[in-house]
Amino acid sequence: MMFRSRRAKLASLGLAAILLAAAPFAAQAQETAADPAKAAAVDPNTVIATVDGQPVTEADLQQAIQDLDQQFARLPEEQKRAAALSAVIEIRLLANEAVAKGFDKSPEYLRRMAFLQQRALHGEVIEKEVAATITDEDIRKRYDTEMANTPPVNEVHARHILVKTKEEADAIVKQLDGGAKFEDIAKEKSSDPGSGAQGGDLGWFGPGQMVPEFETAAFALEPGSYTKEPVQSQFGWHIIKVEDKRAKQPPAFDQVKEQFRSLLLREKYFALVKQLRAAGKVDVTDPALKTGVEAIEKSEK
Repeated sequence: MMFRSRRAKLASLGLAAILLAAAPFAAQAQETAADPAKAAAVDPNTVIATVDGQPVTEADLQQAIQDLDQQFARLPEEQKRAAALSAVIEIRLLANEAVAKGFDKSPEYLRRMAFLQQRALHGEVIEKEVAATITDEDIRKRYDTEMANTPPVNEVHARHILVKTKEEADAIVKQLDGGAKFEDIAKEKSSDPGSGAQGGDLGWFGPGQMVPEFETAAFALEPGSYTKEPVQSQFGWHIIKVEDKRAKQPPAFDQVKEQFRSLLLREKYFALVKQLRAAGKVDVTDPALKTGVEAIEKSEK
């Protein structure tokens, strides 16, 4: 609906949308849990190819599929395995060429390898000491707490007719006062193409989802009534009819379970980082960088 507020577009998913901010942490924890049953069906030590005499095992292939998953996501399983093996062969051949030419001894390569090792170990800690400690009971407890602390929100089911001028809107109000059917006028005269074809129906919405002028008028109406005075917004003039009101139901646990898992993962991650920073010895010698890092640390509290 074209007159929904910009703030509403960001907030309309409510609590679920906020929790999705933790998704990057969840994704890292889920990488190793793709399909353990299938992975266990094949011996990871099975040799499936050799490259310059060096074996490529099933475990090597699974590692490649996991690390290169975005490249193979849309391929059928067997094509995915073949594509991953082809990639492993290319990587091995070029890696051997790099070693033969001494590229593995360069300072740039050694710095990169040190960083990649640290990054991999960082991921191991997240998986084993953060993600693995979160139980379904923890998630349910956090969900129950959040739902109990969330104030009840009312929402309305409304229709509207949108026109360009107040004169047009006043004329429509007179038609409605004379017994004309709201839905019929909306289909004929509303300039909102999305709702107009549906008899002006906007469905259910809560606070913050519409522009302020529209929202105030809609929530002030009783079910079955319409605005006797047209409501002006930046989109034009509205005649609003409220069909019904109700208390908005919170999302079901199963709908937001993974989002709450992500939230707990994020919180536990930053708690661990804070603990390690307090115990560790970190000295940022560049003044500008020191200020920037301290600002980031404050934002994570």
